Amino acid sequence: MPPLSGVKVLDLTNVLAGPYCSYQLALLGADVVKVEMPGQGDLARQLGPEPELNQARLGASFLAQNAGKKSVELDLKSAAGKARFEELVGAADVLLENFRAGVLTRLGFGWDRLRELNPRLVYCAISGFGQDGPMSQAPAYDQIIQGLSGMMAATGTPETAPVRVGFPVCDTIGGLTAALHICAALAGRRSTGEGVFLDLSMLEAAMSAMGWTVSNYMVSGVEAAPMGDQNATAAPSGTFHAADGPLNIAANRQEQFETLCRLLGRPDLLTDPRFAGREARKQHRDELNDELNAALALRPVKEWEQLLSAAGVPAARIVTVPEALRLEQLEHRGFCTALPFPDGSERVLRVFGSGVLHNGEPLRPVGPPPVLGQHTHEPIWKPEP
Repeated sequence: MPPLSGVKVLDLTNVLAGPYCSYQLALLGADVVKVEMPGQGDLARQLGPEPELNQARLGASFLAQNAGKKSVELDLKSAAGKARFEELVGAADVLLENFRAGVLTRLGFGWDRLRELNPRLVYCAISGFGQDGPMSQAPAYDQIIQGLSGMMAATGTPETAPVRVGFPVCDTIGGLTAALHICAALAGRRSTGEGVFLDLSMLEAAMSAMGWTVSNYMVSGVEAAPMGDQNATAAPSGTFHAADGPLNIAANRQEQFETLCRLLGRPDLLTDPRFAGREARKQHRDELNDELNAALALRPVKEWEQLLSAAGVPAARIVTVPEALRLEQLEHRGFCTALPFPDGSERVLRVFGSGVLHNGEPLRPVGPPPVLGQHTHEPIWKPEP
């Protein structure tokens, strides 16, 4: 049985951070019910590269994060909608929302009211900046958080920064952080018997995930500088150039650097005072990269990848998303799942998993994403006696 079997999640979220969180919970076995605005639904239903799917409220952005969930259309401003919502809250284990701070309270469902309806409820509110404070009412998307966290300022080169990370990383971090704390709250509820209110700030979650980029300044006063494809913590560590394309190498440890120099036919670099020690290599990064690129240019990328990896030096080619999805490693571990398309067509929908095997098996969604309102008129949950 999946670890969250029997856990009932009421999901009021839109677009990515919240739906990504509830998708992770669904993969873990939770029964997730999306509460969607009648006639409109999750905004992600209209987002994606295929206009026909967007018009049908089955945009690719929605399909990617919502497999295995149910969909109920509910107007939380109407008396009938509020009444059914109260029934669902009473039976739920988890309530997840990503409205702007205070919206659910203004609808009559603040934490005090939710706790009255269900004292065991785990309520998680995802917002850009948290439920209180001077920025709590400011609107926020991933792009805004990337800029305010310092992430964009540390990305790119000195000439191109600030640069946006190429995918909505702050949304993803927010969703993962929410899923982690929801699971922790469910575990804690076993001993306390009480629910909890989780107030998640995407800004704070993003800065926490930035690790050394933030902590180096907090601890040592060293501000992160944009270094393009190079890793500030070590050298040689970054993108290099083989005969037919780019190659990532991360020889972060002394023994890895020594092995790299030997395999490249450049043992002389080990005795060069500019490169002999870790700190010296960082100070003379550009000169070292020039020497290594000259040697790497003698062979193609795949040969270097195989040779260096086999010797314990982390190295790999740089690929596109389609090429990554064709990696044999992903197929071996069952990362992707093929599902029927929710509109009943013969088209096949491929979705990804969590990246974690449970007792050797990947977690897979139980079914395709729902069409808007698919389960509105079906019985959902009944409160436990």
